[in-house]
Amino acid sequence: MTENNKNPRTTPYDGRKATGKAGEEIAASYFEELGYRIVVRNWRCRFGELDIVAEDGDTVVIAEVRTRTGSERFGSAAESVTPQKQRKVRTLAQMYLSAEQKLESRLRFDVVAVLMVKDKVDVKHIPNAF
Repeated sequence: MTENNKNPRTTPYDGRKATGKAGEEIAASYFEELGYRIVVRNWRCRFGELDIVAEDGDTVVIAEVRTRTGSERFGSAAESVTPQKQRKVRTLAQMYLSAEQKLESRLRFDVVAVLMVKDKVDVKHIPNAF
């Protein structure tokens, strides 16, 4: 009889994934504190994923969440939202609005940069980021 020991390894990808998930939790809580209504998190289709879809009054807010641990010496989390990423998020947002039959909705793209250093968390919210 063989024993099936599952000894999961932690890879750098696993660490980034956990960091990203933690950042999204922080961003969602931040939005709720502002009075936004979280509509969906991690909306997926075959072309990609939207981190957070929220409503700020009558505006649909598509939030790209960027999380970093440690310093920002290689650039801020917000700076990592490249023009290519912005185009992809815009395309995914249109797919989301179409799928949810909300094509007439007002739309805004925000970036939420979460910096986690030891026990400190800093949240920078950039409304109308792109």
